[in-house]
Amino acid sequence: QVQLVESGGGLVQPGGSLRLSCAASFSINPVNWYRQAPGKQRELVASITGDGRRNYADSVKGRFTISRDNAKNTVYLQMNSLKPEDTAVYYCKNPSTSWGQGTQVTVSS
Repeated sequence: QVQLVESGGGLVQPGGSLRLSCAASFSINPVNWYRQAPGKQRELVASITGDGRRNYADSVKGRFTISRDNAKNTVYLQMNSLKPEDTAVYYCKNPSTSWGQGTQVTVSS
């Protein structure tokens, strides 16, 4: 089954920024970003359709921006004003793809 490949995670201080990337080998729509924090259920963070419609979880509205580069078959998640509660493993997925390894985001001072 096709997997999307996440990258860009890391350790950042509260208030900082990170940009996550989700790479595919071909154009795929829609693409959703999820996250799973330790001991919590996986949650949908943001999604983008082929025609550019975007949706966000209330917890990240105004701080996160999802975008896509169609020439690179890549979807990005720009995360600003990060908070400790954003700490999680972030995954990107389409309904037809399997779960990948994810990328760890840790927000801590």
